[in-house]
Amino acid sequence: MKASSPSLSSFGIEPINPQRIYQEVANQLRRNISEGKLRPGDKLPPERNLAQMFGVSRNTMREALRALELSGLLELKLGSAGGAFVLPGSSNAVVNGMRDLYFLGAITPDHLTEARLSISAAVIRMACERMTEDDLVAMEQNVAEAAKADKAGDFDERTRHHQAFHVLLAKATHNPILIATSEGIMEITRQFVKAIGPTDDQTYTLPSRRRLLALLRKRDAERAVKEMASALTKLHQGYMVKARGLPPGVPANAAPAAPVQPLKATKPVKTVKATNAVDAVKAVKPKAPHKTAAASAGARPGRKSAAG
Repeated sequence: MKASSPSLSSFGIEPINPQRIYQEVANQLRRNISEGKLRPGDKLPPERNLAQMFGVSRNTMREALRALELSGLLELKLGSAGGAFVLPGSSNAVVNGMRDLYFLGAITPDHLTEARLSISAAVIRMACERMTEDDLVAMEQNVAEAAKADKAGDFDERTRHHQAFHVLLAKATHNPILIATSEGIMEITRQFVKAIGPTDDQTYTLPSRRRLLALLRKRDAERAVKEMASALTKLHQGYMVKARGLPPGVPANAAPAAPVQPLKATKPVKTVKATNAVDAVKAVKPKAPHKTAAASAGARPGRKSAAG
C-alpha cells in the first residue's frame, strides 16, 4: 500500500494571504517619507488625486491615509485649509500601541510598575550623563507647578504635572527611543488614574521629587535611581489599595481585586478635503483600480484590573 504524502498543514504551512491594497499604498507613501521625497510639513495631493495616481478607490486611499495617521507619520486636517500633512518624527505609534494593549487587558498593574522601575533606572542613568541646564530647569519648574496645584487642592492639575515630570526626565536623555517608551508608559498610567481616581495619600511625591532633583543636579545616578524606585513602589501600592477598595494602610494583596474597568478608547474618524498638491508622489505607478472595505474593529473591553 502506497503511503499517503503529508499534507501542507502537517508542516505548519499556511496559505499566504495577499496584502490588503491600502497597506501597499501606505507602504509606498511610507517609503517616500523615509527616502526624503516627502518631508515634514509637506502637504500631500488631495485624496481624489492620490486615488487616481495609485489607481485605487477613494475608500482605499482614505484607509491608507488613516493608517499613516495612526502611525504618527501624517496629520489629517479638516476644512478648506486642511489635507494630509507629513509630520516630523513622533512617538504616536508607540503611545497608541501601548494604549491599545491596555484597553485589550494585556497589561496588568504589575507589568506597568515593573516597566516603570526598569525604564526609569535607564532614563536616570543616561540623563545624569547627558542632561543640560535647560533640562534641569524644566524639571524644577514642573515640580514648582505641581506644588502650586497641590496647595490649591487641584488633583487633576497636580497629577498632570507629576506625570509630565517623567516625560521631561526622559527628554533629558536626548534618546528618542527612551522618550517614546516613557510617553507610552505614561499614557497607560493616565488611563489607569482616570479609571480609579485619586489616591488618599500623595504627600510623599513632592518631597521625593525635590530630593530627586537635588541628586540629579549632583549627577548622582545610583542614589537618584533608588529615590525614584522608592516613590514608584509607594505609588503602585497606593493605587492598588485604591483599585481593590481597601482602606489606607491595608496591604494591597489583602483581598481580591475589585473590578476596575479601563476606559474605552475612542478613535474619531476624520475626512480629508484638500486642494493643493506636491510633486513628491507623482512618480508612483498607477495600479489597477481596486476597492476594499475599510476594516474596523471596536476595542474589546479591557481586563478588569488597572495599573498605576
